[in-house]
Amino acid sequence: MTTVESAGRGTLRRPGSSFKPLSGRRKAVNSVAQGAVTLAVVIALIPLAWLLITLVWNGIEPILDPDWWFRSERYGGAANAIVGTLIQTLLATIISVPLGIMVAIYLVEYSDGTSFLARATTFMVDILSGVPSIVAAMFVYAVWRTTLGLPRMGFLVAVALVLLMMPLVVRSTEEMLKIVPQDLREASYALGVPKWKTIVRIVLPTALSGIVTGVMLAVARVMGESAPVLILVGATRAMNWNPFAGNQESLPLMMVQQYGQGPSAFDKVWGAALTLVLLVAIVYVGAKVVSKVFAPKKS
Repeated sequence: MTTVESAGRGTLRRPGSSFKPLSGRRKAVNSVAQGAVTLAVVIALIPLAWLLITLVWNGIEPILDPDWWFRSERYGGAANAIVGTLIQTLLATIISVPLGIMVAIYLVEYSDGTSFLARATTFMVDILSGVPSIVAAMFVYAVWRTTLGLPRMGFLVAVALVLLMMPLVVRSTEEMLKIVPQDLREASYALGVPKWKTIVRIVLPTALSGIVTGVMLAVARVMGESAPVLILVGATRAMNWNPFAGNQESLPLMMVQQYGQGPSAFDKVWGAALTLVLLVAIVYVGAKVVSKVFAPKKS
């Protein structure tokens, strides 16, 4: 079998062959490709930077006021909308993350992909991944409001968000579990560790960072959804900490309401949008810190 050795500058050559540097044509093609990739990155960053600058420029003034964070809309702030958004998203996360992770564990660790249950689960996850938020909201409305006669409340919004969030959690967790080396599982089995304990103590901690990233992407996606809050919960300018009773405001709902009041209220619309982005960023950073703390230590 022919071996390959390393020759200067990281170039590979066969034994006995003379080193041939890159030709001028290959250097030119490499430079063009590198320049094209760099240009593509810059072009992709331009709208993102433009969006952030516009958002900060228009929304920084309202959020610098302490009343914005500590007073409800009734007194000129947005505390009730912030609390409603966090409560609804927290409920959706508590429900969807354990379910999504367990579904992903079944698909990767226990299913061979050919059983009826595995194929049906994969099919339903794919279908839910493409369901618009308005469809999920109408489904919850038909079941909980029309059929069961339950009143409008923040918990119904969380249920609709679960339908949107769980497919993202399942897919991201499934991909992270697949890239965990099989050698780790086999080494654990060789030591007599049960499969369930191998998953809990070896597989999940190894994939924890990627799982947390996927969960945060799902949280960021559902936190700004406006269709469920418009259909399933009523607006209120007062503070409501109970998602199971009464109307409950949220930042997307507040933005829609303030936008309908005309240009004079646009500063609050921008302030609510910037607040929403800041909340997502804070949650994401906190989750990454937690994932690093509980991730397996590297030597």
